[in-house]
Amino acid sequence: MNYFRSLRFLFVTLFLGSQLSAQAPDSSRIVRVLTYNILHGKTLKGDFDLDLIASVISKEKSDLVALQEVDFKTNRSKKYDLVTELGIRTNMSPLFARAMYYDGGEYGEGILSNFTFLTTKNHPLPYTEGKEPRAAAEVNVVIKSGDTIRFVGTHLDHEADGHNRYIQAEELNKVLKRDNVPTILVGDLNETPENRVMQLLFKDWERSFADNAFTFPSDKPTKKIDYVLFRPAHRWRVLEKRVIDERVASDHRPVLVVLELLPDH
Repeated sequence: MNYFRSLRFLFVTLFLGSQLSAQAPDSSRIVRVLTYNILHGKTLKGDFDLDLIASVISKEKSDLVALQEVDFKTNRSKKYDLVTELGIRTNMSPLFARAMYYDGGEYGEGILSNFTFLTTKNHPLPYTEGKEPRAAAEVNVVIKSGDTIRFVGTHLDHEADGHNRYIQAEELNKVLKRDNVPTILVGDLNETPENRVMQLLFKDWERSFADNAFTFPSDKPTKKIDYVLFRPAHRWRVLEKRVIDERVASDHRPVLVVLELLPDH
C-alpha cells in the first residue's frame, strides 16, 4: 500500500514539475512592448516636456516602443527631432517614419528599440484626398533568443466616418500577412473594439487586452483606442498587460504588454 502511495506521489510530483517547467517563461524570448501617443511632446499642462515622456518610457524598461504623433523638426516642437531626443534620454535606438510634411518639418511615427534594426520600412497607408496621410513604421529585429520578429507601429485616421481607418486596416493586413514572421502590431487605431475596423483586424490578429481597458483621454479614460495586437496566435503568450496610469505627459495613456515568443512547433 505504501509502495503505491509513494508511486502516486512521485507521479504527481513529476507531472506538476513538467507542467511548471513547460509554462516557465524563457527570458531570452520575452519582449516588453509599449505603445504611446505622445501628442507631439505637449503635456496636458500645456508645456513641452520630453523629459517627462522619457521618464514614463524608461520606467517600464520596454524593449520596443511605438510612438504616435511624433514631430520631426517642426516649428511647434521647437525644431526638435522628437524620436531621436527620446532615444538619447532613454538610451534606445530611434527610428522616424514620415506620414506627412507639416509645420516646417515632418510628422509621423516613431520607434524606439533596445535591439538593433535588421530591416526598416515605412508603409504609406491609403487615404482619401484632402485628409491626413498616415503611415506604419515596420522594423525587423533579432531578440536575445536569436529569433527574428517584426514590430509595427501605426496611427490610423481619426475622421468620424471611419472610411479611411477601414481601408488603412485592409492595407495593414495585406502587407503584414505576407509571411509567417511573428509580428506585433501596435498603435493608436482611433477605433473602439466593437466597431468594424477592429472587427476586421481581430479576424487575423490576436488582442492582448480586454475591451474595457480604456486608454483615452488620459485624465479620465472612457474608451479604448490604443492597442497591442499580435500574430500568429500559436507563437505568442501574453505574460503581462497594463494601461499605465499616467495622466499628464499626453492625452493618451501608454499601454504596456509583455509577450513571450513561443517555439514554432
